Amino acid sequence: MRRLFHLSVILLLAGLLILGLAAQELRLFERGWFNVKSWWQPPEQGMRLDRYQVAVEAQPIEGLDDDISALTYDPDRKTLFTVTNARSELLELSLEGRILRRVPLTGFGDPEAVEYVGPGSYVISDERQQRLIRVRLDDDTPFLDAADAEQMSLGIGLNGNKGFEGLAYDSAGQRLFVAKERDPMLIYEIHGFPHQNPERPYAVHVVQDRKRDARLFVRDLSSLQFDERSGHLLALSDESRLVLELDAHGQPLSTLSLHRGLQGLKASVPQAEGIAMDEAGTLYLVSEPNLFYVFKQPAD
Repeated sequence: MRRLFHLSVILLLAGLLILGLAAQELRLFERGWFNVKSWWQPPEQGMRLDRYQVAVEAQPIEGLDDDISALTYDPDRKTLFTVTNARSELLELSLEGRILRRVPLTGFGDPEAVEYVGPGSYVISDERQQRLIRVRLDDDTPFLDAADAEQMSLGIGLNGNKGFEGLAYDSAGQRLFVAKERDPMLIYEIHGFPHQNPERPYAVHVVQDRKRDARLFVRDLSSLQFDERSGHLLALSDESRLVLELDAHGQPLSTLSLHRGLQGLKASVPQAEGIAMDEAGTLYLVSEPNLFYVFKQPAD
């Protein structure tokens, strides 16, 4: 009997240890503590992502068979841009999720993210080779060739297809945020790319904030979005099904859940890959292989 008791205790402890390790891997402790603090003392500043509700849910993007990845908003054209990586294309979408234009990509390897950086100017990331490629697009551009574009390669911690997964741009600070998906999960701040002033020498400076990155209680990074109004950064996690708002100091402020039953969702977002935001604060999200979502704050 005593032996059975000891065996039961050992199995119980082993089970608790496994649960603890799983919770740590899923970052459940940090997320739970953040939820408690947010409930007890909601942040006075920030976007209050928890107030957002889904307005368009899981709408298929018609005419698209390939997986899409990433999303960016073009304030000049009032449209969205995304990329496909199986048959590489740059796609322009309406704010209702309709395909307006398809531009073939040549020499981009594995395009995983796209970000608007100025009128007719975008940066596309090559995930596996960790290249950043600046392209220029006008109404008559038939295709884009990476060989004709401004490029830079970081080659930091190369790790197969867990490379550059998301981009965001701070136009005022001229900073390009680059998300490394995981193993390790990092956000780089790149100054000097894209090169804005041809009269000045080309100088690139890469900044890391490991304290901020350690506060990211998510399992991976799929996409980024910089809010010019507040100076806050949004980080999208596919595996955690979460959008996380970070303030200018990298402190988590609010979250938007992509799980069924929250934010008005009838079903969980299956594989969130890209997020973008317009001037009104409306959030647009795409999920592989070809689903389109819109989230809006309720009117006060």
